[in-house]
Formats: sequence, C-alpha cells, structure tokens
Amino acid sequence: MWFQEAERIFVLPVAKIQWWLLSEVKEELGEVFGKETLIADEMTPPVEVLNRDRGQIYSTGLIEAIANRGYNGMVLGIIDFDLFVPGLNFVFGEADPAEGVAVVSITRLKEEFYGRGADQELLLQRTLKEAIHEMGHLYSLKHCPDPRCVMHFSNSIEETDRKSKEFCAVCIMILKNL
Repeated sequence: MWFQEAERIFVLPVAKIQWWLLSEVKEELGEVFGKETLIADEMTPPVEVLNRDRGQIYSTGLIEAIANRGYNGMVLGIIDFDLFVPGLNFVFGEADPAEGVAVVSITRLKEEFYGRGADQELLLQRTLKEAIHEMGHLYSLKHCPDPRCVMHFSNSIEETDRKSKEFCAVCIMILKNL
C-alpha cells in the first residue's frame, strides 16, 4: 500500500499516554494532513525492542511491531520511553514510509527530563512538532535545511524549540506535488 493514499491516520498510544495529549495530536494531524484521524487502542511495547543495557527502546523494532498489527492506514505511535537507533544516543522519533508507521517519544520532550518543572503547553508544542515531522517522513519528505521548517532535523531539544510546527514553502510544494 502506498500509505500516503491511506484514508486515515491512527494515533497509537504505546503504553500509557495522557489522553489530553493524544487528543491534541489527533486533532492537529487531522487538520495538517486532511485525513480522518483516530486514536487506536493502547499497545504494550514488545519486550524484545527494549535494550536493557541502554535503558532505551529500539525504535525500528517498535515500528516493525506496530506494522505487524495490520492497521488500515498510517500510524503514529506515541510512547513515553526513550528511543534509539544504532549510531545515535537517542532519537525523538523515527518513521518508515514503506510501512506507513512512525513513532515519537515524549520522554525527552518533557521539561522534567532536563531537571526543570513540568510544562504541559511546552510538551504539547514539542510533541506536535515531532509528530508532524515524523508524519512528513511518511509522505516522503526528507530533512529540510531551513531551521524554522518542521522537517528540520532536531539533534537537541533546543533545535526542536527553535523550529515551527509548519512546513516551509519548499516542503509544502513537495507535499502538493505528491
């Protein structure tokens, strides 16, 4: 299936995720991508994707586990556990356009991770940016050199905070030509 043609997007809580956050992400993705967007039933992450030595979840393995559930549409998994891919200390998220599945971790998007007080509005804005970014990859968008574009690669929370949740003019043009 060419997932860009899917009629719906599923927002999948992987383990417990706050309902208000899932609801806000669902609404935003529906508006941005113009598709029916639903919150799927919670999924427990499979134990084989946990790397005990690192204390992190292997995001590619999590994507595969989600893909194997057979959703009829694009899927964005949201998890509150740190993610990694080999060669990087962590990732905020990952996407696999061939599978139509993306994942985002909210762990490093929380102010508490950096020893600061909780800020739900900041968590929401960061989560929306990373969710739209990963969904953009499902639409075959690559990382963008414009530091304000949502498709700009974030290697730190400061880079996530600097970018907007909007696509730049070039990325919008690519999306329109799909």
